[in-house]
Amino acid sequence: MSEGTRRAFPQYLSNPIQVLWFESDELSIIVLFFVLAMIYGGLAWILFFAGPYLYSRSKKTKPRGYLFHLLYMIGLNKMKHYPEYFDKDFNE
Repeated sequence: MSEGTRRAFPQYLSNPIQVLWFESDELSIIVLFFVLAMIYGGLAWILFFAGPYLYSRSKKTKPRGYLFHLLYMIGLNKMKHYPEYFDKDFNE
């Protein structure tokens, strides 16, 4: 294997992807509130700081994958190889 194709193996496989000290879901919330603040201005800038802060505080009390499952329950996201949210019966 040449030196240019060598990659570091992650120490912990279950750790989420991080940018600086933000996890990927927190970063998506920050970007969403930033876009809303740029579009609407004014009071939306307060939400730009308050929204991600409140999300990260509430995230600490929830299990891992909270945002993904919340989007699934609302119907904005689909899980592969799982039944729909409102299915009553599921046979394997």
